[in-house]
Amino acid sequence: MPACPCQSGLSFEDCCGPILAGRPAPTALALMRSRYTAYTRGDVAYLARTLAPEHRAGFDVADVSAGMRETQWLGLEILDTVDGGATDSTGIVEFAARFSAQGKLHELQERSRFRREADQWLYVDGETALRPIKVGRNDPCPCGSSRKFKQCCGRV
Repeated sequence: MPACPCQSGLSFEDCCGPILAGRPAPTALALMRSRYTAYTRGDVAYLARTLAPEHRAGFDVADVSAGMRETQWLGLEILDTVDGGATDSTGIVEFAARFSAQGKLHELQERSRFRREADQWLYVDGETALRPIKVGRNDPCPCGSSRKFKQCCGRV
């Protein structure tokens, strides 16, 4: 079974697969991981469905789809969580997601806010910071594979 793109250590079928297929995420962290996985898989419909209603009008499906085609997601690191458990109504997840776009490496760090409505976790918004990643050929690959960059994502 293939590993889940969210890097939870579980298979896709045991992690984000059922959530993307319609099972409600049990926690804010599970929703955040599944949204990252949706980005890796180009599942724009899932991203729209799990967005808080007050932000759906501003969600540009065409723009997000175009960005997905130009982006290769390389890895996810969870930095912090506050609340967001099975009995909470709100939660915060801070993460760093590494990606390649237009031949350049970047890291998106976000502190995301989530809330639960009718037993469904929703993404509300987040404070983001985007920075370029500078990686030498012999540095560890930013995807988390533990291989050198030149032998992994830096292969030309």
